[in-house]
Amino acid sequence: MNHECPGPALPRARGPLSAAVTAHLRGAGPLPRAGDAEAAHPYGDDLQLALYVCYELHYRGFAGVGPEHEWDPGLLRVRAALEHRFLSALRADAPAHDSLDDALAGLLVEPVHGTGVSHYLRDEGELWQLREYAAQRSLYHLKEADPHAWVLPRLWGRAKAAMAAVEFDEWGAGRAERVHARLFADLMTDLGLDTAYGRYLDAASAELLAVVNLMSLFGLHRELRGALVGHFAAVEITSSPGSRRLAEAMRRTGAGPAAEFFYDEHVEADAVHEQVVRHDVIGGLLAEEPHLAPDVAFGIDATGFLEDRLGEKLLADWRAGRSSLRAPLAGTAAHSR
Repeated sequence: MNHECPGPALPRARGPLSAAVTAHLRGAGPLPRAGDAEAAHPYGDDLQLALYVCYELHYRGFAGVGPEHEWDPGLLRVRAALEHRFLSALRADAPAHDSLDDALAGLLVEPVHGTGVSHYLRDEGELWQLREYAAQRSLYHLKEADPHAWVLPRLWGRAKAAMAAVEFDEWGAGRAERVHARLFADLMTDLGLDTAYGRYLDAASAELLAVVNLMSLFGLHRELRGALVGHFAAVEITSSPGSRRLAEAMRRTGAGPAAEFFYDEHVEADAVHEQVVRHDVIGGLLAEEPHLAPDVAFGIDATGFLEDRLGEKLLADWRAGRSSLRAPLAGTAAHSR
């Protein structure tokens, strides 16, 4: 039976790949050829949007798109080609650490004079920039922890138990009002943003789409379970200090109590999660499957590479006084390109 999904609207296309994928989902055209992905920029708007749309069929889907499309064989072949282009580029471009120990050690070092996005927002960011940051990050935070859940059936023993414990915290420890996606929606309300799931997909940059797509890529493939654990480690280990800076930014700009609380919550929770992930998730995984150590390191390295690209794009735009979004938010102080 074909029940239409009440999810967000399909996004506007950004090139031939995404145009063909969205047209196919509307029943209005053929899929792109699998070989077309090889000609696309691996981190560009067109490929990343097409891949995001394919992945979103495994989450909440899109309004007017029937659930049978989730396992459409032709669409899965296209997705595989998009993934191959993206993953091959990441393996070639992401700076690689010599070992997993080196990759983990790098996550634990906080630079004395930080120059990243959270430092900028804490020290000089304006409210319109915080709103843009939240709008972009909403594509993940409104489904926070969901992509990582794909790995749970692919772990066992200590790694599985520890991963489930961290995920349980992310989902509010049984309390709906404390689910982190709910807390982020409350943050968005404080910032005057629309909390509808997927609302800012059309506005989000290709750099942000790549960051979100990486989680789904790793999560949906059993062979990439080590990389997903590496990604999870990179997020959890670096989250606490970054969240502290973002909480300070929210307080300095008067963003609101819910906006402050979201990041305050992550300062405390992720400081605990860091230890669990390092010792029990990674330690448990490698005790069972030591051959996955290079994959865990790759997950860390690929995450850092894409987050750095996003940070560079945000800071370049904001320092130039322009919006980091494809279309500025209503009432923004930035000018569009």
